[in-house]
Amino acid sequence: MLKTPTIEKMMQMKLNGMLKALEEQEGQSGYKEMSFTERLGFLIDNEHLERENKKLASRLKRAKLKQQACIEGIDFSPRRGIDKNAVLTFANCQWVKEHRNIIITGFTGVGKSYMSCALAHQACMRGHTSLYVRAPRLFSELEVAKADGRYDRVLKSYSKADILIIDDWGLTKLTAREERELLEVMEDRYELKSTIIASQVPIKNWHELIPNKTIADAILDRIVHNSYRIEIDGDSMRKKENAKEKTEKAV
Repeated sequence: MLKTPTIEKMMQMKLNGMLKALEEQEGQSGYKEMSFTERLGFLIDNEHLERENKKLASRLKRAKLKQQACIEGIDFSPRRGIDKNAVLTFANCQWVKEHRNIIITGFTGVGKSYMSCALAHQACMRGHTSLYVRAPRLFSELEVAKADGRYDRVLKSYSKADILIIDDWGLTKLTAREERELLEVMEDRYELKSTIIASQVPIKNWHELIPNKTIADAILDRIVHNSYRIEIDGDSMRKKENAKEKTEKAV
């Protein structure tokens, strides 16, 4: 059995992973056949794993992802028109290291949000930070922040994340205030961080969403020119899920 002083010291030092591993060693005779170096390596490996898991949990919590999504869960059915090889290539997160953007377009319900969250989740798994926000929420938060003096701080929070997901972009035309705010956000991130934009509106129509054409050029230049593009076809995934649920209930 472990001596209480040893346990107390490990708890004080927050060596929880090592403590769990040491208790496991004490409880199983097989570990006695291992050398001191092997047993120590086992303790260190468990402590490292414990800390990495805590960091991942913290990154995912801060990301505020809309859905629990993963790349393995993406539907690559031919009817959806998704380039599977391209999406799987994104799993290595080289696009994040290169500060490239990803634009995901398609009709409502086809899975744009899911794919956005899946890509961000993969990035969190690889040590990057992410932040999810719907476009309407982004603008409302900035408006409130400007009124109560937190504007610079909130703006900075959008600039710090390695990946910023802006979902539901283009639901309405931007106001003069929203144009300037989006330009501020994208300017702070340009060639420094990566952004995922999910929209029902085809990229060719984005100019129409930004009334001030000079600002439109500036915004789109910072989003589009260094981006990868994913267009999702097919029927609404939500409708299919609802139909499936009704069928299951009927049965």
